[in-house]
Amino acid sequence: MTSLKGKGYILLGKWFKVFSSSAKLRFYPPQFALRKPVVRAVEAAISHDYEVAVIVFNVKELLELKEKGQHEELPQFITSLKQAFKKVVIDKVREENLLTIHDYYSDGITLLMNIKGSSKSLIYMDELIRSISREVKERLLSVNPEQPVTLNTGYMFVEHKYYSIEGALDKAHRQAVTMAEAESPMNEMRESINQIIENGNINLLAQPIFDVATNQIKAYEVLTRGPRGTELENPLALFAVARQTGRLYDLEKIVLEKSFRQISENESPQNVFINFTPVTLSDPRFVNEVKDMLKKYKGVHANQIVMEITERDPILNIEEFIESIRGLRELGFRLAVDDTGVGYSSLYAIIEIMPEIIKIDRSVIENIDHNAVKETMLKGLLLIAKETGSVVVAEGIESIGEAMVLSRNRVDLAQGYYYARPSTVDKISISS
Repeated sequence: MTSLKGKGYILLGKWFKVFSSSAKLRFYPPQFALRKPVVRAVEAAISHDYEVAVIVFNVKELLELKEKGQHEELPQFITSLKQAFKKVVIDKVREENLLTIHDYYSDGITLLMNIKGSSKSLIYMDELIRSISREVKERLLSVNPEQPVTLNTGYMFVEHKYYSIEGALDKAHRQAVTMAEAESPMNEMRESINQIIENGNINLLAQPIFDVATNQIKAYEVLTRGPRGTELENPLALFAVARQTGRLYDLEKIVLEKSFRQISENESPQNVFINFTPVTLSDPRFVNEVKDMLKKYKGVHANQIVMEITERDPILNIEEFIESIRGLRELGFRLAVDDTGVGYSSLYAIIEIMPEIIKIDRSVIENIDHNAVKETMLKGLLLIAKETGSVVVAEGIESIGEAMVLSRNRVDLAQGYYYARPSTVDKISISS
């Protein structure tokens, strides 16, 4: 596999300004090596508490043109491809998220971007990748209707905890390329996720959720980590591989069972939030398997468990999803809608699901004590919650100023580093 040496970079956004007096978009000539600037850009993103994703778009037709020896057609096709990606990426990717787009080799395009580190970021990634792929293909077809384009995609996060930045970038790129090669045999990452699922080798953390008025712990949210000391310890990487290899349902089922086991061992009556994607909730097996787990773990009661719907994805099988929601409620589970305030889809989910709990996204809460518009948005979301009879949880509280805004607006519950950091799940209190 290639390293970060190469040609055809585009740098833009705030990180570009670190390295150039001009923020204009440009292609660099082949001899212009940008290894150090890219590494520095990634280091800057990480220092600002971002995760860095490497997204690979493999273009099947480029390889075919080369294999057929049609080299005279290649330059024009590559030019059209670059122009299409350049235009679509500028339109689709938030400026503050974009690090670089690069043709590492002439079979495709690689995009480096930074995102905030949370499981919901995977949804933004998936939506973004689908949108970019669709619009690039449409643009190329408008230029040459006789040349269809097939884009296979894969992505991986830069695991900087155990590697140098350069080593981590190269490793993430190799993994993303492997994921994009849909017809390839079982690879290292697929083997890793299969082993994790087979052995149940995940670790659970618990973050307390506090009553804003009394500052007392009212619940815990279960957080998932992969095996310690591996690139899949990072939950973004863990769930990204599970999604791309079709093992998401199996992974989330393991999270559920390990959570139930720990709650039962702790003999804890505390309310516990457990995250699930619509992929899992829409699976016709889910409700019956949850029933079996309740029978197995007698110390767990459905009315203490909140099923937190974590995605902003469109629900592909709405009938199965609604049926599953109904079945879970009949068993006594409560439902929470995550990411409220991020976009229209979370508000639509509130209308469809009528959740017992609404979780307000960190993007609304961040620096709310310095932003009157955000506080107005919070007030609006609280009115919606009042109409639906939902309890409100504010996520990601990191300062006393943010906490004071929640208090004066009488937000019910809150979680974040200001209140408490996650701890091992066996620390869940047995007190009520």
